[in-house]
Amino acid sequence: MNRKHGERRPWDVVLFGATGFVGALTAAYLAANAPTGLRWALAGRSRSKLEGLRAELAAIAPGCADLPLLEADADDSEALAELAASARVVATTVGPYIRFGGKLVAACAEAGTDYVDLTGEPEFIDRAYLDHDARARETGARLVHACGFDSVPHDLGAYFTVHQLPEDVPLSVDGFVRTHAAFSGGTFASALTALGRGPQMLAAARERRLYEPRPVGRRVRTPLGAPHYSGATGAWALPLPTVDPAVVGRSARALQRYGPDFRYRHFASVRTLPVAVGAPVAAGALVAAAQVQGVREWLRQRYGSDRGPDERRRERSWFTVRFVGEGGGRRVFTEVAGGDPGYGETAKILAESAMCLALDALPQSSGQVTPAVAMGDALLGRLRTAGLRFRVAAVLPTRSGTAKSGAARL
Repeated sequence: MNRKHGERRPWDVVLFGATGFVGALTAAYLAANAPTGLRWALAGRSRSKLEGLRAELAAIAPGCADLPLLEADADDSEALAELAASARVVATTVGPYIRFGGKLVAACAEAGTDYVDLTGEPEFIDRAYLDHDARARETGARLVHACGFDSVPHDLGAYFTVHQLPEDVPLSVDGFVRTHAAFSGGTFASALTALGRGPQMLAAARERRLYEPRPVGRRVRTPLGAPHYSGATGAWALPLPTVDPAVVGRSARALQRYGPDFRYRHFASVRTLPVAVGAPVAAGALVAAAQVQGVREWLRQRYGSDRGPDERRRERSWFTVRFVGEGGGRRVFTEVAGGDPGYGETAKILAESAMCLALDALPQSSGQVTPAVAMGDALLGRLRTAGLRFRVAAVLPTRSGTAKSGAARL
């Protein structure tokens, strides 16, 4: 491996797509929290919008008045190559990634530049692996997708839970997600794109399975699971077919600490039965709507990625992901919790991930890697310091009738 960015580059972190809704929130977080000496820059396709954002940031931190501005379009390979070569880490908020993200990943893989994004699009992640993982391994670039609410709370939450359980034994972890928030326009646009590309998504997943190495002497499973009432959480559990279980599974395949036989299941946690019954119907309607291009485009425009809830609404938003892990005669209950998932916490996670890659001592890795594999304990520590809560609620022996009955509830 020859990490090309071992030489000094002008910028530690470049934020691409800085003038979008989540991009501007990420920039504001960096302006308020970046350590002295971090060399960072704003990037996007509109010089005037970048200048306007820089003026707003200068009101938060006067030093931002001199932030460098880099112009590049997501479709301009030459400009993106120049951008990637100037940075140690590029963080991007420009999606849907299957439409606008591929050339930037290629540029970072070629330049040996670490890359982080907010994608929750399985097809894009699989295509990026097929097209760029090998070159990134040669140059030393770390390509880390899903560094927002998709999928860091789930990936690091499972990682945190596994570390509360015995080593070298079969382990199972179930994650239960609850949110009270307006959904992200960017996430919604990405979801619409993915739902409208079902055949392409399945084809990319099948092709990836042909080439991706599997762990030797170990087994990792991420079954969909079935709807059920969870005594551990006191709520109905509905299987969530998001990208998150795949990310957790890839972490488990790469890290021996997950044991010889690991299983992860991912659920939405719903308090009332009517909502539990109605949610799959609503999801089915959205899937059907996404198959019609005109309807898909109308929905995308109505909930555009450049718009989002105001600050007051974001301040009232929250999420929790509760985990139940079991193995080696022990049952553990853990929780990851924070504020507004689609915007505030997503911007925080992306910014902290970029700074983690740029500044922290990390395990050696390259190619397409998950947040847990690339950053693990370092990112977990950063996010705790930044206000996300990772806690152990209870640890019980599985032989306990109380634990088995679900009376020990999160």
